[in-house]
Amino acid sequence: MPTDDLFTAEQFAACRHELPDGGRWTELHAGRPVLLSPPTVEHGNAVLNLGKALAEFSQHGPGGYACFELGFTIARNPDTVLLPPACFFMTGAMFAESDKILTEARPTLVVEVASSNDRRRGMNDRIGGWLNWGVSLAWLLDPHAKKVHVFEKGRDGQPLGEHEMLTGRSVLPGFQTSVGNLFNEPGWYK
Repeated sequence: MPTDDLFTAEQFAACRHELPDGGRWTELHAGRPVLLSPPTVEHGNAVLNLGKALAEFSQHGPGGYACFELGFTIARNPDTVLLPPACFFMTGAMFAESDKILTEARPTLVVEVASSNDRRRGMNDRIGGWLNWGVSLAWLLDPHAKKVHVFEKGRDGQPLGEHEMLTGRSVLPGFQTSVGNLFNEPGWYK
């Protein structure tokens, strides 16, 4: 593993397992590995609940599929690889990105979760980066406030409270789920 040199995305992917926690909570920012706090239980619950809602949508809606913790190479020279907790693809072959470690394919939706201080830090820049990179829709789940912030390029973010409905707008037509349901403890967990 390089120590003083900047990593490329491919070098990062090849030796990520050598990092603390097997690199599971590590991203590459401008060529340098950045370790994030492990997700909280509330973070995990939100991702599980959203994953279930997205699976139901893809089965009964226009298709598409979700991926979790997929690495996106969003910048080169120096390379940046971000691993959002979840994303959703509406284009391309079904499950084409599912088994990959890294991709440069752009998802339709990126989901971020603001569950710890380091995961909150710079979140506005991160969301703006996703939209500028070409992602159509970004959702920021905040388990502490039990809110979802919805972002589309060229529009101000819209906060939704736990008694409101999160929809896919024109980007994921027909998707909807209660914001409050995203932050509930999963039924099987009790």
